[in-house]
Amino acid sequence: MALMPVAEALDKVLAGVVPLPPEAVALTDAQGRVLADDLKALRTQPPDDVSAMDGYAVRGTDVARVPARLRVIGEVAAGRPFAGHVGAGEAARIFTGGVLPPGADTVVIQELTRREDDAVVVTSATAAGRNVRKRGLDFVADDTLLRRGERLTSRSLALVAAMNHATVPVHRRPRVAMLATGDELVAPGTSAGPGQIVYSNGFALGALIRQEGAELIDLGIVGDDLDATIASIGRARQAGADVLITAGGASVGDYDLVQPSLIALGLELAFWKIALRPGKPLLHGRLDAMRVLGVPGNPVSAFVCAFLFLVPLIRRLAGRHDLVAASESAALGVDLPANDERQDYLRATLAWRHGTIVATPFPTQDSSMVAPLAKADCLIIREPYAPAAVAGSACTVVKLGL
Repeated sequence: MALMPVAEALDKVLAGVVPLPPEAVALTDAQGRVLADDLKALRTQPPDDVSAMDGYAVRGTDVARVPARLRVIGEVAAGRPFAGHVGAGEAARIFTGGVLPPGADTVVIQELTRREDDAVVVTSATAAGRNVRKRGLDFVADDTLLRRGERLTSRSLALVAAMNHATVPVHRRPRVAMLATGDELVAPGTSAGPGQIVYSNGFALGALIRQEGAELIDLGIVGDDLDATIASIGRARQAGADVLITAGGASVGDYDLVQPSLIALGLELAFWKIALRPGKPLLHGRLDAMRVLGVPGNPVSAFVCAFLFLVPLIRRLAGRHDLVAASESAALGVDLPANDERQDYLRATLAWRHGTIVATPFPTQDSSMVAPLAKADCLIIREPYAPAAVAGSACTVVKLGL
């Protein structure tokens, strides 16, 4: 039986997934969240004509010919408007952000003036409208400035605050439960005994989950025991997880108990095994409303599967539109043999050579090797049955980011 293609598997993972319900959150908690509704300005910015510079608010006609001597009748600072009116032959000292007084239509910067007691001498002509930020220059009340589905960045949060919103409607953060299985796993800092290995998957997967803005529910490590595995999966359901990701135990060995545990709990299996390297024994299904991804225990396989499938699932639940990492073109740094029936994701480094970005895969691509994974800048994608390729030929990569 032919293995399921990667693209088809991703379609099944995302099938029927809709953004989670909205909630109102404070701006301090909104970074990286996705708007659940359009956002309109609650005010006009700036609300009045204001000075863009330190100087003197005057009438343009009074400074068309220089030198011009004007009587200073008051002072305007940001947040302290001047109550008077600037008439012919008059000026008001003004600072950046100060509201332009009635009667004035321009600001002469202080570098073009000379103060003489209660008068100011303007030494260079300044046309009407200079150095003035007009009312509504930035935006006007009721303007729709941010749209549903936009992800809030540090820059857009500044805009939200300027629009006078204290809270924003965003989609709820996805809750992702993570469970590792295996008698052989011990925590970092522990002396590993015979046949044991130090647990690393949870640190990569947990970081990826948090990086995508999801709430992590870390269920820890469970040994190779059917009842204990069933109980741990039950904890994910009790915690209200939207997604459960398991690492290890998803194959068909005597000690691979994830799939039997899930089936015992009523899993609706969508697929198991896909045409992917690394990560062929990937499991996906649903347990009531909870989506389940079972990734292999080998660290590289676990990371690549999470990168390709868990990240888009989290993003869809969070309301994002950019579900998958954008692919880019590069030149191969080495010759590669023809590929088999599985879509390959080779760990590689990127470097500029003679104006071209070159992707060079590590010579050994074993799925247990975390050192090359940590040094990798990207994954080179090789389609099933891709022919042999020579160094310098075009290839497709996805960058791994931070």
